[in-house]
Amino acid sequence: MKETSIDRLIEIMRRLRAPDGCPWDREQTLDSLKSNLVEETYEVIDAIESGDRAELRGELGDLLLQVVFQAQICEEAGEFNFNDVVNGIADKLVRRHPHVFGDVQADTSGEVLRNWEKIKKTEKDTGKPRSLVEGIPRHLPALAKANLVQKRVARAGFEWDEIGGVIAKLEEELAEVKEAMAQKDAAAIREELGDLLFSTVNLSRYLGHESEDLLNENIGKFMRRFQCMEDRLHAEGREMEKCSLEELDAVWRAAKEDERKKRNKQKL
Repeated sequence: MKETSIDRLIEIMRRLRAPDGCPWDREQTLDSLKSNLVEETYEVIDAIESGDRAELRGELGDLLLQVVFQAQICEEAGEFNFNDVVNGIADKLVRRHPHVFGDVQADTSGEVLRNWEKIKKTEKDTGKPRSLVEGIPRHLPALAKANLVQKRVARAGFEWDEIGGVIAKLEEELAEVKEAMAQKDAAAIREELGDLLFSTVNLSRYLGHESEDLLNENIGKFMRRFQCMEDRLHAEGREMEKCSLEELDAVWRAAKEDERKKRNKQKL
């Protein structure tokens, strides 16, 4: 039988983990590889956003290596192997798509997602109904986690009928932050700020945006403008620490205007 590309990768991983293999690879554990897994995932996202498909191909390979690596460690412990991982996800895809592989009707993505959640509830029989918010990764970034929680409960109907309710809730939470600040209650301020953030994520989600992406884009914009401000001050022979807030604000506004003009020129 001809060796497949995935067979070759698995065999290379086994060789690296063998007693006479690579010392570094042999030392790794499931825990020690966690940071690598996270890093490779974000590098895939960077590659997607760059539009460089050659880079994306390479980063997907690095991410796949992490899956093969973890599966190899578990195989050595007699727990499961890479084929078990593949068969498990294949079975899950068939089971959760009865509208494709069975006789269930689902004409919209909304119906698909509702069916998906119903099927998930039946997969783990614990003697009580599976919670919609069960299984949310603990280490998921907070904004992404909030977005995921809100998406799940919205599928069950726990959702505002129109955007006015979302905005009213946001305004309510802001008012509660101000009230806590007026009372100088540190614990209440912390809690109400959390509520305000959660409601902001909800507004973003309702409008079809991922809060994690929005904040990352905004951070990038801020950094560009701040660096432009630094460049302007350097060109003028001025030190930021010696400028007043009013002077810095004027330079900041100039940097914003330069960015706007550059963006408009690119549209032409």
